[in-house]
Amino acid sequence: MTPPDLTAWSKVSLIEASRFDIKTAYAAVNRFRLDDLRPHIYRTHDSGKTWTETIAGLPDGSVVNAVREDPVRKGLLYAGTERGVFISLDDGDNWQPLQMNLPMTSVRDLVIHDDDLVIATHGRSFWILDDVTPLRQLTDDVLNASAHLFAPEKAIRWRWNRNTDTPLPPEEPAGQNPPDGAIINYTLKAANGPVTLEIFNSRNDLVRRYSSEDKPAVSEAELEQSLNVPTYWVRPTQTLSDSDGMHRFVWDLRYAPPMSLNHEYPISAIYHNTPRLPRGALVMPGQYTVKLAVSGKMYAQSLTVVMDPRVKTTGEGLEQQLTAGLQLQDLMRDDFEAILQLRHVQAQASALAQKAPEALTTQLQQFSQAAAALEGAGGGRRQRGGVAHPTLSALNGEIAQVVEIIEGSDNAPTTQALAAVTNLQNIVQQQLGAWKQLQSTDLVKLNQQLRAANLTAIDVRTANQSKRRSEEH
Repeated sequence: MTPPDLTAWSKVSLIEASRFDIKTAYAAVNRFRLDDLRPHIYRTHDSGKTWTETIAGLPDGSVVNAVREDPVRKGLLYAGTERGVFISLDDGDNWQPLQMNLPMTSVRDLVIHDDDLVIATHGRSFWILDDVTPLRQLTDDVLNASAHLFAPEKAIRWRWNRNTDTPLPPEEPAGQNPPDGAIINYTLKAANGPVTLEIFNSRNDLVRRYSSEDKPAVSEAELEQSLNVPTYWVRPTQTLSDSDGMHRFVWDLRYAPPMSLNHEYPISAIYHNTPRLPRGALVMPGQYTVKLAVSGKMYAQSLTVVMDPRVKTTGEGLEQQLTAGLQLQDLMRDDFEAILQLRHVQAQASALAQKAPEALTTQLQQFSQAAAALEGAGGGRRQRGGVAHPTLSALNGEIAQVVEIIEGSDNAPTTQALAAVTNLQNIVQQQLGAWKQLQSTDLVKLNQQLRAANLTAIDVRTANQSKRRSEEH
């Protein structure tokens, strides 16, 4: 083929030299000033002696402004056109759109920065496609597989801006932040049963687990009733999908959120992306394993978490922070589950009092009052041995406050914060001990009397705890 005339400045938009082959280059030729609205991309593999036009899949009207080669995968090309972005997985032989939520706009140039695709448009500012690693790993085998877990790009352990300003109003144009966590991509085809995603640390300890059967922590109706901030602040619940196709899931690099009685949204809010507090402890930088379970098969990939380079806290300091954070989460879990148990037995005692003999009714009421005092639904403290002790409900809130102090920045906990953790551990254990004592004395006696009266005994276990026990066995 006769080489095209690439000397006229009005025709050649850009020439991209290959990173993989010194003899290969790609040329984006723009001829719209000559009333030619067809796409033109040329490729050479012999240092420009011959050129081949490679435009299969590019529609008429998609005048090409730029063509770029991926720096990691040979043969992966990106084209910026007057009708959006296109990609080729086979060195330009075939092209397909990479439009997604990108408006139909003129793309004047693009660049691949690490694992992100950045495009410059005419009139619609810069757009960034976060994490193109799936494109680098896409093959026919992947497309034909019943399921596939892509090797994730490294994740940076960093925190969003903590300014105290409220978010921009919804009518104000604003960009979108990249996901705050590890981006996990996977494909599914006719999954049989629930899909689960688990993350393990280098010691093979389970850090986080997600399932396609997970339910939102709070319904939309409950959310609207409980919010004292606009609903557009709130980050929607992320659900692990079990439907056919390509999926992207973000692990926020945190352990599961602590079991808290109260939740709030920080005033440093982000439109439709403000997480609910309190959040789980941030993980340490290091190596992790991501495991995807689909239809009885397990797919695993390694994940590297690196530290925000701006943070100078030592690894020892971060380890102290994580240890304290996990101790507090364990405290909140034990406290929360005890509260659920106390509420559960109070409900049973109230129902039984409606049909129990009069002699038992008084004992049921007394037991219910003792349980309510331990729970402390209104917060505050209860008297025991002449000393005022925080109720379990009050303790839950106090622990959450210390969680926020310790997890509020990437710093080792202060001496005072660590002392607060130790103090809370002691007080929670005292209150849990009081609850165990109530079970082993008053509740045992009460249940004996209920059975003698042919009534159902009070069961301490909540529905969630009974379900967990059955799953363990």
